Amino acid sequence: MPKLPLNPLSVWSVVKELRTTSEDFRPLLVAGAPEHAAAIRTAFVEGGDATAARDLSGGQPSPYDLEGARVLVYAVDGRTPDEEDEKVLRLAGRKGVEVVCVLVGVQPDDVPDVPYVPATDVVAVAPGEALPIAEIAERVAERADATSHQLAARLPALRPAVVESIVKGFSVQNGVLGVAIFIPGADFPVLTLNQIRMVLRIAAAYGEELDRQSALEVLSVVGAGLGFRAVSRQLAGVVPGLGWVVKGGIAYAGTRAIGEAAAAFFAAGGTRKLGESVRSRS
Repeated sequence: MPKLPLNPLSVWSVVKELRTTSEDFRPLLVAGAPEHAAAIRTAFVEGGDATAARDLSGGQPSPYDLEGARVLVYAVDGRTPDEEDEKVLRLAGRKGVEVVCVLVGVQPDDVPDVPYVPATDVVAVAPGEALPIAEIAERVAERADATSHQLAARLPALRPAVVESIVKGFSVQNGVLGVAIFIPGADFPVLTLNQIRMVLRIAAAYGEELDRQSALEVLSVVGAGLGFRAVSRQLAGVVPGLGWVVKGGIAYAGTRAIGEAAAAFFAAGGTRKLGESVRSRS
């Protein structure tokens, strides 16, 4: 693996950070209209850990239920939530639980305002249409944010949306940092550490058990992308006045390329598959 331009302790701190957050797992909650809530949960738990997504549609979620949750998917059968629905949505906000509200029977171009839920977190389902599970999963991945890899590890159905959210988030962040950091070379360790954090979250989303040894194997994926910053600095000197655009663009593209390579690696079996290949040749 190429030598990382970072203090090894900085890299190990990212591994420990990830392991610490993984110890605080909070399940996904599904509630609201029973038929639709059950269908959403069934799609999410397929091939995964059924305990990672709790169906609370049989009654109104209590403060205790919401206390230990990260995201609530709330299904409404009709155009607008009723008074009881609004109570749940308000309670979720008070408890710091992110909400994805699914309105079943509403045209996507005529979505009403939902109290206590941002418009970006409302999913409309036209009358007679199937539940857009992929779109709901995307919203869940975005709302779970830094803990989305925990859900993806237990619920494979969420992995595509979670991995895309991780890659997109870190790519945008590095693109901004590539523009904002003006001291030559100062961005290199910052962007690389972000790329390491991204790859390790993708690894965790695929259920990789990360310790010192496995983290080193995982980080071999990052090494392939370390040349992007050198390229960006060369191009920045060739395009007078537009160097900041080139640096930001390559930081974004480089990070996305690394993320996509990591996703493909882990989708194909990751370090487990790599270990099997090594053993078969020995």
